[in-house]
Amino acid sequence: MSTPSITDEVRTALAENRPVVALESTILSHGLPPGRNREVAARLEDVVRKAGAVPATIAVLGGVPKVGLTDAELDFVCDPANDLVKLSRRDLGAAYALGRHGATTVASTSAIASQAGVGVFATGGLGGVHRGARETWDVSADLDVLATTPILVVCSGVKSILDIAATLELLETRSVPVLGYRTDSFPAFYRRESGHTVPWRVDEPAQAAAVVAAHFGQVPGTSGVLLANPIPAEFEMDLDLHDRLLREGLEKTRDVHGKDVTPALLEHFHTASGGVSLDANEALVLSNAALAAEVAVELAK
Repeated sequence: MSTPSITDEVRTALAENRPVVALESTILSHGLPPGRNREVAARLEDVVRKAGAVPATIAVLGGVPKVGLTDAELDFVCDPANDLVKLSRRDLGAAYALGRHGATTVASTSAIASQAGVGVFATGGLGGVHRGARETWDVSADLDVLATTPILVVCSGVKSILDIAATLELLETRSVPVLGYRTDSFPAFYRRESGHTVPWRVDEPAQAAAVVAAHFGQVPGTSGVLLANPIPAEFEMDLDLHDRLLREGLEKTRDVHGKDVTPALLEHFHTASGGVSLDANEALVLSNAALAAEVAVELAK
């Protein structure tokens, strides 16, 4: 088993039972344009620290899983010239053995974070069941990893290109608790509401922490917990713009499958929205990082 390389700051925080929040690296290498990605990387770590927790951005560098990145390593991850591979959990063994550089998705970040002892993870959106999955079997590995990994994932729901109803059904089947943060509606990434309800609502970080502690401490099984936090209202994408971009995106990605779908969709949203989707993406992931840190602080008490 490849043991993660953990920074001294993160290792000390874990040893002292202080709050730590895992952050993924795919959003930096594949989700945001050069320059802006490095700014967001710094802002993500800053909002986690301001909320009282220690950030642990995760990536695979030279075949070594890293939990916590130095400034130089963040520079490396954010430099498009380094062409990091997008790594899901299934790809980790190959990346380790072949000494590759890779950015971690929700699935691989969750796996590495949990292995290192980090129990809270903030991201933008969870992967899910793709439209047409009855024929293609295209279902994100994020769901199975969340069903088998004891970690809290804080996100803004799933992207509207996915089959949200089927995604929620699969989460129920896999016994993953879904909590809405100050909402009764499951969010759809750029939109605050998807039209689907959440089974449980929490209104304060302490409430979320209490549910997480009870789930991990008293309920048999290995599943994680999903905390769905809607995009801040002032950054929610206009419905007409969103629906137009979605229609266009679905058409453009009709022949795209697997892990290439999300980058292709995001690229269309970013280029066709005049920067609106970039602002939204940044705002929601920063909001999720702050909330994750607040919940981690409560869990550490």
